[in-house]
Amino acid sequence: MAHSDRLRELGLTLPAVPTPAGAYVPARRSGSFVFTAGQVPVVDGKVVAQGKVGADVSTEQAYDLARVCALNAIAAVDALVGIDAITGVVKVVGFVASAPGYNDQPKVVNGASELLGELFGEAGLHARSAVGVAELPLDVPVEVELIVEVA
Repeated sequence: MAHSDRLRELGLTLPAVPTPAGAYVPARRSGSFVFTAGQVPVVDGKVVAQGKVGADVSTEQAYDLARVCALNAIAAVDALVGIDAITGVVKVVGFVASAPGYNDQPKVVNGASELLGELFGEAGLHARSAVGVAELPLDVPVEVELIVEVA
């Protein structure tokens, strides 16, 4: 099944790619790999949550926000090469704006990882980093970037 068909089967729609907030592009191809810029939880051009996970935002809310970030990253890849060109997800890096003492970053980034597994199956298995940080752009709680392999 084509990834675009699986996306529809899951009831998901790729959003418009957010306009970069600086001097960069949303995604860049190098050989058979596409690297995305960090994607934040933006829906319809608006940041959908702000604050620190473990204080202002729950782990469960942040998990859902990581899914939004991953969908935005997939949209960036789709705009560059098309979602059906993806042969595998290589690496996910998730950044979690964390309240002092918060250490469940992997549970948050599972939101992105599990979405990729649902969408791409075996091709969605990837290496990953889940990093706690003090601050993220726009005071968002989560940011996700992807490296995917393409045909």
